[in-house]
Amino acid sequence: MNILYDERVDGALPDVDKNALLQALRTQWPALEVLHQREELKPYECDGLSAYRTTPMLVLLPRHMDEVQGVLRLCHERQVPVVARGAGTGLSGGALPLEKGVLLVMARFNNILHIDPAARTARVQPGVRNLAISQAAAPFGLYYAPDPSSQIACSIGGNVAENAGGVHCLKYGLTVHNLLQVEILTVDGEHLTLGSQALDSPGFDLLALFTGSEGMLGVITEVTVKLLPKPQTAKVLLAAFDSVEKAGRAVGDIIAAGIIPGGLEMMDNLAIRAAEDFIHAGYPVDAHAILLCELDGVEADVHDDCDRVRHVLEQAGATEVRQARDEAERVRFWAGRKNAFPAVGRLSPDYYCMDGTIPRRALPEVLRAIAALSAEYNLRVANVFHAGDGNMHPLILFDANQPGELDRAEALGGKILELCVKVGGSITGEHGVGREKINQMCAQFNSDELTVFHAVKAAFDPSGLLNPGKNIPTLHRCAEFGAMHVHMGQLPFPELERF
Repeated sequence: MNILYDERVDGALPDVDKNALLQALRTQWPALEVLHQREELKPYECDGLSAYRTTPMLVLLPRHMDEVQGVLRLCHERQVPVVARGAGTGLSGGALPLEKGVLLVMARFNNILHIDPAARTARVQPGVRNLAISQAAAPFGLYYAPDPSSQIACSIGGNVAENAGGVHCLKYGLTVHNLLQVEILTVDGEHLTLGSQALDSPGFDLLALFTGSEGMLGVITEVTVKLLPKPQTAKVLLAAFDSVEKAGRAVGDIIAAGIIPGGLEMMDNLAIRAAEDFIHAGYPVDAHAILLCELDGVEADVHDDCDRVRHVLEQAGATEVRQARDEAERVRFWAGRKNAFPAVGRLSPDYYCMDGTIPRRALPEVLRAIAALSAEYNLRVANVFHAGDGNMHPLILFDANQPGELDRAEALGGKILELCVKVGGSITGEHGVGREKINQMCAQFNSDELTVFHAVKAAFDPSGLLNPGKNIPTLHRCAEFGAMHVHMGQLPFPELERF
């Protein structure tokens, strides 16, 4: 079932007079940069999920807040769909444009407005890169904790929209746990402040509701994030295992021992070899799986925790446990993990990055099932996990030039996500739903739950103009998805309601 916008099952979009809209934009905001020629639009056809592309009707690149506000008001008045975009690094098609809509690119709002070292906060515009916040805060001994692998390029606005995580989110939380305040413009250009500069604010927690809403409730114009003091020390243990099941069980053993690492990551052999060839991180290439466990804090506590974790890993069957000898080796260990995606990209013309979450106890079971699915679909899968919180990123290798391989990769990815639901997990951990997982939302939620989601959307955006077709499927789409999954008279997940 195609993930691209399908008006038959996703809802009819308003017909827009492109030339009239273009003329109105030029008349009201002559300084606003508007792209409308086909060759200008091509770079904006997709986000990081490049297998799926749609040419937007117009691309708008505002520099000033009054331009953003005016564009939203004009589009609301003329019933023009609007898709907001940051750096375009998202991996779920959340910023995939519409042929019948405008793409509002917020990348030029890239100023760090204020850093308050006493309050440990940073006030920034949505186009600021994730890593740039930590770089600006570094002279004060502070940093911004969420660190997705794309942190060198991804924008904070996109991080808020997707509730991004990273390798250290086990201890320090997702984006939502590191926000104080977000300022937005609604679909009709009204300014709202969600949260506050204080630790808490009265009323409903709309900040938490908005975080992870994938551009469906409003356009982010400013973000205030929490900053943390840099840990006194950080040490990394690398543990090698002769089976992925043992490595999976070791993850649960570490948490059960009462230890919360700063980061706890897992890679299987295919990912290990790819990363080692690419980065030369010092990984044991014969290991079936490795765990990277980072412990940070006060020197004495970290030393004791390293001893405890080493003991747990050895008891769990690790064939080797190695502690980074110095800061340079610690950085190399993490460089291998953070570059796992591009490293795996060297193994195959294309890969499809999944993003599901599972209970830690299910890691061994799910890894075995993924291996079986890989054999069934005849596609290699490299496994990279935020193992500590069960956020898995299987990378499905395929060649889009080979007939049928993209379809097989999509089908395999769908099976992996449905497996996550089956064991009590979720179809996404940090990449968001976007268009990529829109069908699997029908397996995750029933009609009553989806109806509540649609009601929340309607409260902010009654006409459904902001990022339509993303995140929340229509009941019509779910009806077709459910019908497609009837096989030999049997439904998968029979306990879930079909529409």
